[in-house]
Amino acid sequence: MKNFENEVKGRIMGNSINEKLKNAAQQFMLESTQPKYSYNFSWLGRPIIQYPQDIVAMQEIIWNIKPDLIIETGIAHGGSLVFSASMLALLEISGLISNGKALGIDNDIREHNRVEIEKHPLAKKIKMIQGSSIDKDVINRVYDFAKDYKNILVVLDSNHTHEHVLAELDAYAPLVSKGSYCVVLDTIIEDLPGDMFPDRPWGKGNNPKTAVWEYLKSHAEFEIDKSIENKLLITVAPDGYLKRVL
Repeated sequence: MKNFENEVKGRIMGNSINEKLKNAAQQFMLESTQPKYSYNFSWLGRPIIQYPQDIVAMQEIIWNIKPDLIIETGIAHGGSLVFSASMLALLEISGLISNGKALGIDNDIREHNRVEIEKHPLAKKIKMIQGSSIDKDVINRVYDFAKDYKNILVVLDSNHTHEHVLAELDAYAPLVSKGSYCVVLDTIIEDLPGDMFPDRPWGKGNNPKTAVWEYLKSHAEFEIDKSIENKLLITVAPDGYLKRVL
């Protein structure tokens, strides 16, 4: 097994310097964004709106980290929450954690989505809070809920403006356990053409990646895990897999 792991590390290192492969991946990301490629997938019956590569990366992270609480900002159709709940359930079945929960926060939980999430077989593993993820009352409710958990992972995927994501990092990154991750999604916005989001408040120079760069200037306890990005190549989160090292 050790030999195989070393081979994987070698291939990932090779990816990091393979400009032809990296350019092909970047071109795929560019061409697949406007057709809404990521909207074509579901997890256990709920639309997940993620690239399959990032879903696999999250599976690896959760299995390795073994969190008992996963906090997510942004709920949409609930597929990501169901995914997190399913991974927590697998960890429990395997005897690796107990009483795991996926906590989702969204400013507007659409009623039809709430209904489908609450009737899902994994609903007992899910809790939802409606409100802005950067509202002080919501933050306090999250901290109160999180106090009973030992190993926490955070995923940020709501409003993608620099200001909002930076405020989310300030609010929720401190909850991340040492060795765990704060995953900031849609950092890819910085790498896409500036005119690709004409009807959105975010874009080049104002997005999750710029917020990550700003946050890391004063938070040495986190570092970008480039090995994940180099492994995936196709990801919405370049520079977005932040590992807590201190």
